[in-house]
Amino acid sequence: MPTVAYQGVEGAYSHLACRSALPDHAPMSCYSFEDMLAVVQDGAADLAMVPVENSVAGRVADIHHLVPESGLYIIGEHFQRVNHMLLGVPGATLDDLKEVRGHPQGLAQCRRLINKLGLKRTQHADNAGAAMEVAALGDKTVAAIASSLAAEVYGLDVLVDSAEDAEHNTTRFLIMARQGVMPPVDNGPCVTTIVFHVRSVPAALYKALGGFATNGVNLTKLESYILGGSFSAAQFYVDAEGHVEDQAMKFALEELQFFCPKGSVKVLGTYPASPFRRGE
Repeated sequence: MPTVAYQGVEGAYSHLACRSALPDHAPMSCYSFEDMLAVVQDGAADLAMVPVENSVAGRVADIHHLVPESGLYIIGEHFQRVNHMLLGVPGATLDDLKEVRGHPQGLAQCRRLINKLGLKRTQHADNAGAAMEVAALGDKTVAAIASSLAAEVYGLDVLVDSAEDAEHNTTRFLIMARQGVMPPVDNGPCVTTIVFHVRSVPAALYKALGGFATNGVNLTKLESYILGGSFSAAQFYVDAEGHVEDQAMKFALEELQFFCPKGSVKVLGTYPASPFRRGE
């Protein structure tokens, strides 16, 4: 069976994303994002499930630095609903609880419930790890914020389903591989992901992006981050609607390259747009 690597312990939302998007792949747990990318680079795993942004918490730290340098290609995307559960040891009730453990973001995203129950918050490196810890502890007064998969993996009871404050809580993942897989042109909506940096001159970014506007290419994402420790130069990350072989996209990329240093424009992949983008 082919494998897909993810960051975190069993029961993490990345693990859940692997099961949802790639049920024919065996999930492989990795300690860090670097390890996750490395096992694909080395051939120990076939794909990586890479979280890039969350509808509540924003972009995932470090990923935008790691992805362009990984040498891997984006071949797909997946939007995973983050449905937090309040998990307790078997037999525990809400009246028993005094403490809840979880990742700082998970705890923050369930603030209303935690305040209502008057629980002490204890931060953990990740939600699934908190669930594993609570299971090992066996204390009815201690609960965890984690996924339904974590409850399944660690034998915990779901005390509250959908514990999060925001119902739209969703994480976008990129599926990455050693080799790019180009979908056919005109075979449905596509997304093309590009990274680039511009010459350090006035209005360079405005001019570089002008090619997308004049050629009718819609940008769904534009982010900047410091490049190489320099506060005078930034790298830009762009998601554009369309296929890299579309004539409009070709013209837009030609204009982009004109305003960028040679070799600084890199296409990380063209891949089918998720049905989630269309509300399906």
